[in-house]
Amino acid sequence: MKNLHRIAFLAWLVVIIALTLLKSFYQIGYLWDPDNQRVREIILEPLDVWRSSSNWFLSVFEYGGNTALFIPFGALLFIVLSMGSSRGGSNRVRGGPRTGWASVWKVAVLAALCSFSIEIAQYAFSIGRSSTDDLLSNTLGGFLGALLAKAAGPKLYPFWSGVSLALAAVFAVLVGLGERLGDPEKIVD
Repeated sequence: MKNLHRIAFLAWLVVIIALTLLKSFYQIGYLWDPDNQRVREIILEPLDVWRSSSNWFLSVFEYGGNTALFIPFGALLFIVLSMGSSRGGSNRVRGGPRTGWASVWKVAVLAALCSFSIEIAQYAFSIGRSSTDDLLSNTLGGFLGALLAKAAGPKLYPFWSGVSLALAAVFAVLVGLGERLGDPEKIVD
């Protein structure tokens, strides 16, 4: 079962990398224009999209999407950490899985570090807008994912892994379909 959780976590990492660092190389329908992803910009003002957007949907999509993207990351990382190490001895505390609050906060910190690394890479390689909003939303998503996994308990660990693998597979199919999804005539600027 440990391997299922690790595979699910790695599959979700691939989804995160594809959606944050590789969007200039593919598209899903007409959700974004790959050419618009080749930018180098830093947005340090928190809640900038919320304040500057004339379209409420863009704000919801931006914050909700970034938070949702990291919920599986947080849940799966919490699960993998709670399963302990596969090397020799057990990393379980007093016979049980490591599923305390310290693990939830550890996941939140690791989500923040992962998100920060993504933002740095986006800036360094001119492949996206580096934003404090992304960092905050991603960290919140990782925290919420860990919190959900902790609250649901070990019996639902296979559920989280299964759903994440299914979503990663759907994502792969959508990437494969690319421009065939949607009608370019109905795009409104």
